[in-house]
This record gives sequence, structure tokens and C-alpha cells, in this order.
Amino acid sequence: MAFQKYAATAFASAIALAAAFAAPVAEAKDWRGWNIHVEDYPVSHGMEAFMAEVTEKTGGEIKGKVFHQGVLGSQPDAIEQVRLGIIDFAEFSLGPWGPVAPEANVVSLPFIFKSVEQMHRAMDGAPGEAVSAGLEAKGVIALGYYDAGARSFYTSTGPITQPSDMEGRKIRVMNNDLFVDMIAAMGGNATPMAFAEVYQSIKTSVVDGAENNPPSYESTNHFEVAPYYSISEHLIIPEVLVIAKKTWDGLTPEQQEIVKEAGKNSTMLQRELWAKREMASMETVKAAGVEVNMIEDKAPFQEAMVPVYEKYLAANPDMKGIVELFQNFD
Repeated sequence: MAFQKYAATAFASAIALAAAFAAPVAEAKDWRGWNIHVEDYPVSHGMEAFMAEVTEKTGGEIKGKVFHQGVLGSQPDAIEQVRLGIIDFAEFSLGPWGPVAPEANVVSLPFIFKSVEQMHRAMDGAPGEAVSAGLEAKGVIALGYYDAGARSFYTSTGPITQPSDMEGRKIRVMNNDLFVDMIAAMGGNATPMAFAEVYQSIKTSVVDGAENNPPSYESTNHFEVAPYYSISEHLIIPEVLVIAKKTWDGLTPEQQEIVKEAGKNSTMLQRELWAKREMASMETVKAAGVEVNMIEDKAPFQEAMVPVYEKYLAANPDMKGIVELFQNFD
């Protein structure tokens, strides 16, 4: 009896020890997702669909909630929180990731993409894989690259049809040296400022215009004070749905496959919703009397960016291979 009791105890201990060192087991998890946008927005719908699919396909083993409008913290704070695994998943523009992962800054180079469609192909292919590797090295796994449209110039003082039209104009840009250099290369004066200040600044002629995608131009009513929209598509900066590597490493292989597939499906949905939203925004501003001009020949603008690329590569020589990967991708 003593031996049997001992054997039973030893067996139970062995089972417990083996379980402790085994691969992650399925257990209930409650995820938190960070999102800067309002609930009724293509990005937000994409994230909600992602979380719903993960919950359904894991049989409720993984549940979670998307917190919209940045309620879990500012964008810089959220980047650090997801890197640490405090936030489980999030969606960001790649722009703010530039200072953290240099590979992410490549997509902020003017005219690095030929079109939105080509951006989709590139980010789903080898160029996107290079960016994903850079993000993973900083603690997050990229699950899909969302569409944030193409940014174009809008002004209060007449259209932009060629680089020389930028001469002397004050244009609001995001706070990134690449964008400041971009405007300077065309003879303009870049003015970094908070997005919330743009409307009043154009209205009072503090700046002559700004640049952004159609939904942002329309939803903020910037078209009321800057009624010339010049379709340059100079910046096509994708956004990225990520999961914290710490969270990812805690999943079983089966759960990881579910999460990857949900990320892919979410990306396709978001891109579809974005295209519809963009079309609706263009119809709204045209109906309001905005003068929209398509810049068919972008070659002069692209040629003006040569010094911008030279300066960037001089400061980031290790990014040359990735820049060429993007430039050569069809």
C-alpha cells in the first residue's frame, strides 16, 4: 500500500511538472485593444471584426474589447504599452513607429508607392515582410496592413499643379523631418502643428493649406476654408494591426493560426470599408463646390524629392536595401 501511495504521488507530481513546462495550453484570456479612432470608422469596424472572429473561432477561449478614441492612452503611450504586453493588440499608423522601428519610416518617404493598389501589393509582399520584421524586433507582431488612403494637398489660395506652385506657401505637415524636407524641396514652408489647430490656422491665414486623405479633409470641414484639393497622392502611409509579442508567445499554435487568419480577414474588410468611405467623402466635397484637380503627371514632383531621399539615406544608410525593395516592387 505504501508503495502504491508513493507511486501515485510521484506520478501526480510528474504530471504537474510536465504541465508546467509544456507548450501554452488553452485558457480563457481577456484582451484589450487600443484604437485612436471613433467607433464608426473603417479601422474601428475592422478591429471589432478581428476580435469577434478570434472569440468565435477559439470557442470563447480568447475574448476581448476594443477601446476606441485613445481612451487607453495617447499614441506614444499605447506604442510602449503594446510593446510591453500591457495592451494586447492595437492599430497604428506606421508614421509614429518610425522613431521606434526604422523600417517603418521607409513608408513615409514621399512617392515611395506608385498608387494605393500598389501599396496593398507591396505591404502584402516582401516589402511588408521587411517592415514586419522590424516591428517584431521591437516587440509586436504585424497581423495586417490597413488602408489609410493617399494624402494630397489642399489650399486656400489656389490649386497645386506643379512643384513651383508650392513656392512660398505655408503648408501644415505632421511632425516628421521627412515631411518638412518634402515641402522645402518644392520651395514651400512646412509648418508642423497639431491636427486640431489646422482649421483655424487656415481660416486665419496662419498657413495656406495642409495635406491629408479625403475622409480627413471632409470630416474635419477643412474643405470649407481650403476649397482647392490637388490630388498629388504624395504620401500613402499604411496603418498596421499588431498584437503584442508577449501576448502572441502565450498562444498555442492553433490559436496563433486563428489570430493570423482573423488579422488577414480584418485587413480585407477594412480596406473595402475605407474605399467606400473615401468615395463618399469625395462626393461630399465636390458637392460643396471644392475644386478638385488631378495631378496626372507626378514626375516633376517625384524628381523634386531626390534631395529628400539623398538626405534620408545619408542619415540611414542601413535602410538603402529596404528603400530599393519598395522602389522596385510592382
